[in-house]
Formats: sequence, C-alpha cells, structure tokens
Amino acid sequence: MILNKDKIAAAYVAFRADYEAGKLAANPIAPKLAMNVRSSTAEESYAWLGTNSSLREWIGDKHFNGLTLSGFNIKNKDFEHTITVLRNDIEDARIGVLSGAFQMMGQDAALHPDSLLFELIKQGTTEQCYDGKPFFSTQHPADGVNAKSGAVSNVDLANAGDSPTWLLLDTTKVIKPFILQTRKDYSFISIDKDTDEHVFKRGEFIYGVEARLNAGFGLWQLAYASSQPLDAAAIAAADASMMSLKSPTGKPLGITPNILMVAPSAKEDALKLLKLETSHYRDAFELIVCPWL
Repeated sequence: MILNKDKIAAAYVAFRADYEAGKLAANPIAPKLAMNVRSSTAEESYAWLGTNSSLREWIGDKHFNGLTLSGFNIKNKDFEHTITVLRNDIEDARIGVLSGAFQMMGQDAALHPDSLLFELIKQGTTEQCYDGKPFFSTQHPADGVNAKSGAVSNVDLANAGDSPTWLLLDTTKVIKPFILQTRKDYSFISIDKDTDEHVFKRGEFIYGVEARLNAGFGLWQLAYASSQPLDAAAIAAADASMMSLKSPTGKPLGITPNILMVAPSAKEDALKLLKLETSHYRDAFELIVCPWL
C-alpha cells in the first residue's frame, strides 16, 4: 500500500497508545517519597523550607513568620529519549513489530523520576540542602535554621565516606523528604510528515519523549540514613532520633517514620525485622528495596 496521511496518522496513534500503555504498566517509587511541585520558570526557590512554625494562641500582636530563611533553589533540566522508524516500515504496516519499543519508552518515562531521585539520594552525604549542610549530615542546626542552636544528626555511617545502605523516611506529611519539580511533563512528540526535512533526506520518522524537571532535597528532618548493620537496635536509634526532633519553638515536629528503604544487600535483614512474627518491628514500616542504594 502507498503511504498516505491516514496511514501516518494511524501509526502515530498506535505508537502513542503503546507509549501510554508502557507508562501505565510501570510502578514508580518517586511519588511515595517526593513532593510534586509544578514549576513555572527556569528554577524555583524554596525559601520556606525550615519554617516549622504552627498555630499559637493569639495574645497581643500577631507573630509574623517570614519566608526568607533559605536561598535553596532547584534548577530545571531538559531530558529526552528519541527513536527513529523507517518510513518503509510504516508503509509496510509493521506497526505491531515496533510496539515493544514504544512501550519501553513509556515505561522509561514513568520511571525516570526514580532515577533522578535515587541519584540525588546517593549524593546526600555531600550535596547541600536548605540549611547549607549536606542533606545527610551530623551538623544540622537543632532548630532547623540557626547554627548556634546546636547540632543534630540524621546520618550514621559505619566508616567515613560510606554510602548509606538503608534509609528511614517519614512520607506522611504534606512536605516530603524530597522534591520532584516539574516544569514540563513528559510529552510524546513526533516528526512524521513527508515534507519534513529529516524524512525527505533519510526516509525516517522521528518519535520521542521530552521533559523538563529536576529533583531536590526537601526536609532533612524526614529522612535518616545509615550504613550500620540493619538490626532492631539500629532501627530503634534512628526511629527515636527522628521522633525526638523539635521545631524552633521547642514543640515536637510529630515525625512518624513509615518507610524503610534498603539496598539489596540489606533486604534479608529488613525482611527479618518487618516480617518475622517474633520481631518487635513486624509490619512497622513499608519496605522498599532500592537497587540504586
């Protein structure tokens, strides 16, 4: 059959449907761990991070809480995944053979925020968060803002330079431990007209996905990282450390860890803690095994 507009349009519809099917089949972890923020410019400032104030009794003048406590910014980045399809393959109606490639493209798009987030977590012992300290640090200001308030730790490394092998997280709050900032969501695009220069020169149609986003650190108080052996004593110490944190006014932050994320090497220990009937921590946390740790 001769290639015409209807055949080209039908190919686009089929490829787009395969792409969407791949997205739906994926099971990303990032939505559980990160607060999704819609961005409207090249970068966003999160000056309000660290403002852990709350309602107080109104006696006398109101107390004004300024949102200028940090200059923490997240810059958006461009990402793409592009593939070409021979014009002859569409002319010969070989759409079904190409279905898997577009389903994989959709799956990759759905899981891409995971890769951004986990790469960020790997850098957590060196990359700074809103208080000017590494996200996982032994020197966070005790009140979340003022260095003179004393130091608080949210990391326990067996050896200097270790990477964490497990994390305890609180994702029950409106603010999450991490931020997924989206300027332009993942979009399926195409160059598939016979008059397009690339099609004319190479006999190839182009399909792809584009996005503009980035991941960043949220509140360090909601995350605790460790490379210590994963046992009941280590979990108890991390849990107590997080739950004891207070706001600048001295009130408990009400942190309630709910997720235990572990490297594959710590999976067996995590299962013993969370699944054995004799364990004090049976079903205490949702378990996520993360290959990136």
